[in-house]
Amino acid sequence: MSGLSPLPAAIGDRQPDPVSTEAVRRLDARAGGDALRRAVELALRAPSVQNSQPWRWRIHLGSVELHADDSRHRSAGDPDRRDLVISCGAALHHLRVALAGTGWGCRVTRLPDPDDPAHLATVQVVAGLPDRAAALLQPMIDRRRTDRRRFGTRPVRRALLDTLVTCAAAEGAGLRPFTCSVALARLEAALTEAAIRPRHVIGAPDELTMWPDPGSTPFDDPPPGHRPVGGRPIDGAPPGKDPGAGSGCLLVLTTPADAVADRLTAGEAASAVLLTATGLGLASTLLSQALARAPHRTPDGPPAQSQVVVRVGWPADGASRLPATPRRLLESVLLPG
Repeated sequence: MSGLSPLPAAIGDRQPDPVSTEAVRRLDARAGGDALRRAVELALRAPSVQNSQPWRWRIHLGSVELHADDSRHRSAGDPDRRDLVISCGAALHHLRVALAGTGWGCRVTRLPDPDDPAHLATVQVVAGLPDRAAALLQPMIDRRRTDRRRFGTRPVRRALLDTLVTCAAAEGAGLRPFTCSVALARLEAALTEAAIRPRHVIGAPDELTMWPDPGSTPFDDPPPGHRPVGGRPIDGAPPGKDPGAGSGCLLVLTTPADAVADRLTAGEAASAVLLTATGLGLASTLLSQALARAPHRTPDGPPAQSQVVVRVGWPADGASRLPATPRRLLESVLLPG
């Protein structure tokens, strides 16, 4: 283990005083100038459904606004905007971590304007020391990759899964490892449905070719010879065998309800889990739409809304480092101040 501690719930939710304008200028100068812009650039590394990157940002002196970018909304495949908001939630958490790693504390106001549903959050620089656990996650932003290859044979110890569960809980979400064979079979059936159904939704196949940027591979489009498992392509899995046999684990991330705020929470928790998994040396994949398409979105256990599935495992021996996926340029996602 790398010694990473779970991300505490307090980050972003504390209520210290906002930093004065002059103090913000001093902080920015100490960080080398344009520190908020650099923090947003790191936030652009967040995972998003189909690599759609459906976010826009407005940078003020001492604060950053996060807005949904409806021009990147996959309306056929995501009619209720669930995937869009979850993706933006992941970017919001990445921004919080980026600020903490730069030495800044922050306060987050989620859904600040009832008259503007696209305005998902405002993040304000605040006085006081940043959260140390969040700061430790900042280097993981550049290291994290969506890894759909076959995992190694070493099983993931329960203690590591418990760390991820605690991490999600700190963000206000649940994370349930699926270990029971019956429950796992039900989850696999839901994942299979999620992989197949978009092919029959009018407009959805066209949306799969829209993002990411030219020259990259669409998130849901398996390369030739790769078979999809759990709604996502898994590299190198021999036909008829479990691609993660002996090591992979599926965890369902849940929220208490299914409002926009819950979906935003799901994205923040997913980001925290993925970054923490990276710090622990685990490979990971976020399986969006896994349960959104299933007839019953609440698995066995306490009532909760299942939002996404996280797949984690140890990289296979000799696995090469994956290249970073393309990202939108900062200038293309900034709104006028």
